[in-house]
Amino acid sequence: MPYAAAGDGVRLYFEEVGEGRPLIFVHEFGGDLRSWEPQLRHFARYYRCIAFNARGYPPSDVPEDPDRYSVERAADDIAAVLDHLAIDRAHVVGLSMGGFATLHFGLRHHDRARSLAICGCGYGAEKDKRAHFQRDSEELADRFEREGSAAVAAHYAEGATRVQFQNKDPRGWREFAERLAEHSAVGSANTLRGVQARRPSLYDLVDRMAQIRVPTLIVTGDEDEACLQPGLLLKRIIATSGLAVLPKTGHLVNLEDPALFNRTLGEFLFAVELGRWPARDPRSLRGDGHGAR
Repeated sequence: MPYAAAGDGVRLYFEEVGEGRPLIFVHEFGGDLRSWEPQLRHFARYYRCIAFNARGYPPSDVPEDPDRYSVERAADDIAAVLDHLAIDRAHVVGLSMGGFATLHFGLRHHDRARSLAICGCGYGAEKDKRAHFQRDSEELADRFEREGSAAVAAHYAEGATRVQFQNKDPRGWREFAERLAEHSAVGSANTLRGVQARRPSLYDLVDRMAQIRVPTLIVTGDEDEACLQPGLLLKRIIATSGLAVLPKTGHLVNLEDPALFNRTLGEFLFAVELGRWPARDPRSLRGDGHGAR
């Protein structure tokens, strides 16, 4: 099996397919690299596609210490995979937990990103919901340890922003739930405690996010309630960003409607490659009452 070594020695399992500009995919908490299969099959026609399992997700290593998990480590693990493959710069695409890792990759390793696609990013970001999110993360970690992944998956897969996937594609949703049931209970619990519960609010990162100059695409589903306002925040703060809201869609934007997601991402990557994804025109921020003076 192919592995890349993180800075602290953790082994990260990865897969790659295709040739061309490097394009790396970073999965969400409930998924793993297999969650990107519709994208790997499509974009491998045009790009060198890489996907990897985060630490805590076998066959990647599962550190026992929760302190070896954090959003900063998750961002650095993306860089570690690129280092192993001798890739200097890549397009980076992440969903949810992977979207936060992608954002932090842009903050920590901006010179290595050709572009950033930050999808489904926002859970726990709003200040008035942060304590509730942290408490839920800790309770869910306890459940993984107490009941095991299979029992938790049955409940987690029917969350308020995942039932859309269940309704649209019952077969695909069932596959997602079965894969979630295979995850390491220890890895999932440690990820919840170290990465999810401890990551800073997006609202505490505004000054740093405003410095991002890398072309950025923000994607959210219109029924992914926790990500709508954070998505607008990212759009307003990152001058080189564009926001795509997919209709009648929950959290798993790349799996619920892969054709629309692939088209949206593909057009973004094409524009970036042509140098046609500029920063926002400052005139659009004047706040004119009727859009003109």
